[in-house]
Amino acid sequence: MESKIAFGGARSGTGPATWGQSAIWDVVRNLGDDTARYNVGGGLPIDPPLPPGHLAGLVRTLLLRHDSLRTTLRRDGERLEQVVAAAGAVPLHARECGPDDVVETAYALYPELQALPFDAERELPVRVGVVTSGGLVRYLILSLSHTASDGWGLRNLLVVAAALAGGRPLAAGERLQPLEEAALQTSPQGRRRDAAARRAWLDRLRRGPASQFPARAGRPPAAAFPNAVLNSPALGLALDRVAADIEVHQSAVLLAAAAGAAGALGGAPDAVFQVVVNNRFRPGMAGAVNTIAQEGLLLLPGSAAGFPDLVRRTFGAALSAQRHAYYDKLALARDIAGLDAPADHSCFVNDVRGLMPILGYARPAAEPLAAARERTTLSWPVEHAPRRDTTFALDIQDAPGSLELALTADAAVLPRPDMERFLYGIEDLIVSHALALV
Repeated sequence: MESKIAFGGARSGTGPATWGQSAIWDVVRNLGDDTARYNVGGGLPIDPPLPPGHLAGLVRTLLLRHDSLRTTLRRDGERLEQVVAAAGAVPLHARECGPDDVVETAYALYPELQALPFDAERELPVRVGVVTSGGLVRYLILSLSHTASDGWGLRNLLVVAAALAGGRPLAAGERLQPLEEAALQTSPQGRRRDAAARRAWLDRLRRGPASQFPARAGRPPAAAFPNAVLNSPALGLALDRVAADIEVHQSAVLLAAAAGAAGALGGAPDAVFQVVVNNRFRPGMAGAVNTIAQEGLLLLPGSAAGFPDLVRRTFGAALSAQRHAYYDKLALARDIAGLDAPADHSCFVNDVRGLMPILGYARPAAEPLAAARERTTLSWPVEHAPRRDTTFALDIQDAPGSLELALTADAAVLPRPDMERFLYGIEDLIVSHALALV
């Protein structure tokens, strides 16, 4: 069953698109139905369950609170504009099931919604899914166009939805709306920030290695990009210990291990990663749902001083990358096209741990590291279509009682055996250091 949730009386307006909206528009505008793979989605159980009318009211509150959920894009000559609607309706997809089948039904509905592309010019960027049992809503799913939100924005949205569903007060927090964000970006302050970020990128691209896998440089991309997933309870246990011992953030430990493992495979002395930065630490953006996350460029010169030193240097390089991860991406692309021989920047790392706190993934149970390591598994769940200008994309994500490394790679550059070595190499660097601390 499909119906609509209508709303009205909201803020409206028109203005230039934000950097995030423009970047996603540029990626997906020529992909047709394949744009669905850029959708952002998630959900949460509704406990206690709500009558459908109350759930519709909850969704209206979300729509009125976050302008990005009511925003379409349009081309006005050379300029991309955002249009925020004051009234409209969003699709509602409902499934009824028995009381014991709620989660299974929600997990079946979620990929159905995620597979539906959005028309960023003519369609509001949100779809709602609900699972009902006994006439009450017991699960909520939100599927968003990436022009409206990113993973951290979706997390913010689900936190608000959970509070509304539970009758709890909404936490006070800054949430810059997209039109306000665009005004900031086009201000003198925003233009200075953009210029500084692009200068930092170009400086690193002039200094980094031409290829991080020189033995395979220049090969045409493979016909398919395999996806490998390493599930490691030991890595989840070891990460806390190593970060505490070296006194850095856990993300620096993971980035350092990825750099070390990539260097062992490719032989390049330096690592260059595009690291996804959520940018919610910037003023006004803590509670924002907008598409704000962008890539920072991490350049890590090689060193043979050992893993702790590599982690410390990674921590400093990561902070610098984060500082310069908010910019006009289309302008940066034009800058890079003007470089004679930019460094290889085709490797991506995205640490998405903690994005879905509502799901309550259990931390790894306390046990000896060596025993936990015996339970590491590697699977190959899917093959993706070729990804432009990508050697590999590494996602670091939570899993029940574990930590997962999900790697999608160009098999012409990293064949499956090398993908395995890369993932196990990351685990080994971190777990071995943790074992040495005992």
